[in-house]
Amino acid sequence: MKEVILLKDGEIALKGLNRSTFEDILVKNIKNRLKEEVGNFTFTKAQSTITIEPENENEDLDEAVEVIKHVFGVAALSRAAACDKDIEVIKKTAVEYLRDELSFAKTFKVAAKRSDKKFPFNSPQICDEVGGVILENYPGIKVDVHNPEVTVTVEVRDKYAFVRGSQIKGAGGMPTGTSGRAAILISGGIDSPVAAWMMAKRGVSLTAVHFASPPYTSERAEMKVHELLKKVAKYCGRIDLYTVHFTEIQEMIRDKAPEDMFTIVMRRLMMKISNEIARKTRCSALITGESVGQVASQTIYALQCTDDAAEIPVFRPCIGMDKSEIIDISRKIDAFDISIQPYEDCCTVFTPKHPKTRPTVESAREAEAMAYDEEMMKKAVETAKHEVIYYNK
Repeated sequence: MKEVILLKDGEIALKGLNRSTFEDILVKNIKNRLKEEVGNFTFTKAQSTITIEPENENEDLDEAVEVIKHVFGVAALSRAAACDKDIEVIKKTAVEYLRDELSFAKTFKVAAKRSDKKFPFNSPQICDEVGGVILENYPGIKVDVHNPEVTVTVEVRDKYAFVRGSQIKGAGGMPTGTSGRAAILISGGIDSPVAAWMMAKRGVSLTAVHFASPPYTSERAEMKVHELLKKVAKYCGRIDLYTVHFTEIQEMIRDKAPEDMFTIVMRRLMMKISNEIARKTRCSALITGESVGQVASQTIYALQCTDDAAEIPVFRPCIGMDKSEIIDISRKIDAFDISIQPYEDCCTVFTPKHPKTRPTVESAREAEAMAYDEEMMKKAVETAKHEVIYYNK
């Protein structure tokens, strides 16, 4: 008997003729993550299931499961025992391999899938045989086909029979890299890491753009962004981070633009700089954590002014969410406690007392023209600091 990990790939199964391409990307993502954090594994694709087998006995399957369940594209996974396709061997394997689960359970059921039609027992007969031997060996347990504590699943395939217990829920979504690349404007607050995570879940590879304004913002604020991106990278793998020095531009806006338009002009120039970084890094869209009406710069009118400065689509996955809903996801991905650390970011520098909530595109363009400096903008793009963020580094 050897132990393997079985993956169910969920939404990928609906991709028709493109399915194998999506599966190949998922396998590549998991293989890279396991190689970085656990060790080397062999992958086999067959019948809507990906089988992962350690190349040597020293690999830690507990660690492997912990890594895999956070990879986007995995709907569910389970540890399973691979055994010979013999009913007596299958029965013995079920009793021994699932001892930890069955010993403490009060109810169970058996589910069987017979892909190999040459196997002499059909699915109901497999259920009867395995269920009977479990009842014999665990006297305190009962059958409950509607709401069991443990579901014992037997899958008879071409080469082996697999015996597994309860499934572990995966991260879901689509494999990272199947939906192109986009640049997330990340501030260090609660919303932008959640927006990054939500878009990565739909298969988008991420490039991050952070605007720093020393001495008004500190190195701790930049480190905070690093830590937040690591939480997202746990699910989607590496993230390229570009840190833009924004101090001179913000001071220019403060000195030359109308005070009530400061935030709108700042957001427009952020968009224009991000456009250039996106172009250089082959990103096809921008991502922000904005939510309608949350602050003055996120009214429909202000968002229209911001979008006017963007040359590519701007995705806002949090746009219709309440703050409490965003916080729930932030807690789920373990980013909330980092997000609320009290370090200033560039969005809180020079904040006007009474920002305009109903600006027009024309007024935004006029205010921007007062503070726009082509050389400063080019310098901001060219001097942006590039780093690569990994979850475990």
